Amino acid sequence: MHGPGLKGMIALNDLLSGLVRLALRLIVIVGAVVVFLSVFAAAMLLALVWGARALWAKLTGRPVMPWAMRMDPRSGWSTVYRSTARWSAAPRDASSSDDAGARSSLRGTGLRPSPDVTDVQPREVH
Repeated sequence: MHGPGLKGMIALNDLLSGLVRLALRLIVIVGAVVVFLSVFAAAMLLALVWGARALWAKLTGRPVMPWAMRMDPRSGWSTVYRSTARWSAAPRDASSSDDAGARSSLRGTGLRPSPDVTDVQPREVH
């Protein structure tokens, strides 16, 4: 007796590849369901906390205040501007007298004169 024939091996190969594909599909589906349920649970928890907060405000007679992220865009700009001002400040040893006037007018602003810019006149910031 010989082992399984060629037809038997092809059938076994098809069976195993089909089982592997099915297992991979099930793993992907289970992973997607877990992600969906975790996001759903987080949203429901947030809704529950918000509802309890609104109910408490109604019971105590206070106005229901919305949740808001209070952010001033100018504060972000000023933080970045202040952090880079020390790197872009003009050097203290002015060698020529005509650069000294421009540097003194720009002192404290964090700007330095550029020889490439010719159409902009520096001015004091009020």
